[in-house]
Amino acid sequence: MSDATGASGSSGVGENDAAGGDPAGDGPSGDEMTRPVPTNRPSEADLRARLTPIQFEVTQRAGTERPFTGDYWNVFDDGTYRCIVCDLELFDSSTKFDAHCGWPSFYEALNRDRVTFIEDRSHGMVRVEVRCAGCDAHLGHVFPDGPAPTGDRYCMNSASLAFRPVGDAP
Repeated sequence: MSDATGASGSSGVGENDAAGGDPAGDGPSGDEMTRPVPTNRPSEADLRARLTPIQFEVTQRAGTERPFTGDYWNVFDDGTYRCIVCDLELFDSSTKFDAHCGWPSFYEALNRDRVTFIEDRSHGMVRVEVRCAGCDAHLGHVFPDGPAPTGDRYCMNSASLAFRPVGDAP
């Protein structure tokens, strides 16, 4: 993983804190851990023009924002969380919970076809990376230590999300 300055490894960049294998319960299975063919992927020039440096680093280079620094880790208003790149609805606020990890955490995606899963063996651990199914943007990781009813913790980067409060027009 690399940070917003382009440095790689774990040089101060926050890691989504838990390690583990496949999520429990309804988590991704082996056949789900493949990269989709992006259907809504903007050009790199377009992305660099409209995303902040940290948004570009996280979504396009699988970076991770530092814990407790993102816009949404402590937001619990009603609404939906969308992909910052392609605007696909990904998570509903009703599934958000405080995991005390410093990143927005959800126990399930809005719909399983909105996200894809990729095995991530970086940093000496096995994790499951979560990407947007619409544009292949990196969102974060999913871990098997979440609450009921799923047991999953989708640990997402605020930089990969845009929040739309209930009642706001699209």
